[in-house]
Amino acid sequence: MPKNYSRAVEFVLLGFPGSRELHSLLFVTFFCLYLVTLMGNMVIILMVCVDKRLHSPMYFFLGHLSVLEILITTVIIPLMLRGLMLPGMQVISLAACSAQLYLYLSLGTCELTLLGAMAVDRYVAVCNPLRYSVIMSSHTCIWVVVVSWLFGFLFQIWPVYATFQLTFCKSNILDHFFCDRGQLLKQSCNDTRLAEFVLFLMAVFIIVGSLVPTIFSYSYIISTILKIPTASGRGKAFSTCASHFTCVVISYGTCLFLYVRPKQTQAAEYNRKASVMVSVVTPFLLPFILTLRNEKIMEAFRDVLRRCLRLLKD
Repeated sequence: MPKNYSRAVEFVLLGFPGSRELHSLLFVTFFCLYLVTLMGNMVIILMVCVDKRLHSPMYFFLGHLSVLEILITTVIIPLMLRGLMLPGMQVISLAACSAQLYLYLSLGTCELTLLGAMAVDRYVAVCNPLRYSVIMSSHTCIWVVVVSWLFGFLFQIWPVYATFQLTFCKSNILDHFFCDRGQLLKQSCNDTRLAEFVLFLMAVFIIVGSLVPTIFSYSYIISTILKIPTASGRGKAFSTCASHFTCVVISYGTCLFLYVRPKQTQAAEYNRKASVMVSVVTPFLLPFILTLRNEKIMEAFRDVLRRCLRLLKD
């Protein structure tokens, strides 16, 4: 006889284990990281918009990458901070849970797609500099960004829809600080093995699919740089790619660590730590990586500071 299951209409987020003192320390730490992430990415967006020296394809993509970092952290961190600040468990509705998961996965997919496009941009700049302005025209750049955003939001519709078609009857308690898909699958009374396998294949398609053009691009870039006869020339060529390459290593490394695994229902502590790396630590580091190793951005930033100081003196 079929069982009658009652569907959960809300979930309870356990957040982080530990004492109130630990929660207070985590709140201050994550709040500071969040503020620095917001300010750092907003400064990058502002400079890309106002400084004519940064009106090029690489910085156009960088501005959109900063927008994505702000949105990704804003989807996750405010709810996390609320859970750390208020005593007890946090209740989130089914609709809010599905919206958070959809936005988080969609924005993450957009970011990986854009990183892949930025790798191709660096390939054209280093390996085919004479045709760079023709290949990476403003029309091409806009088209790439629009496709990245559309692909991210369209690709994640079915996975999130399929997740919330499951019946959650074991418990409505999620041992996490946000609506993690692994925790949702763990609370389902359906057989999730097929769903987990399909979701694993889709994660492989997104991450590895966007990583392939990056690997090919940097293979050609390194090959081209090694052919440059002077050390100064090689250093200058590599400096144009160093910040993006570092971002690729950090972003793809954390995503592969968290998402590309056949078993989605990993231990809660593993998921929690990996999710902190992806949604808090990585977005905090990226503005520093992208700016401190980029002479043009640092020069533009110094000019903005000088203008602000002049305005304050006047």
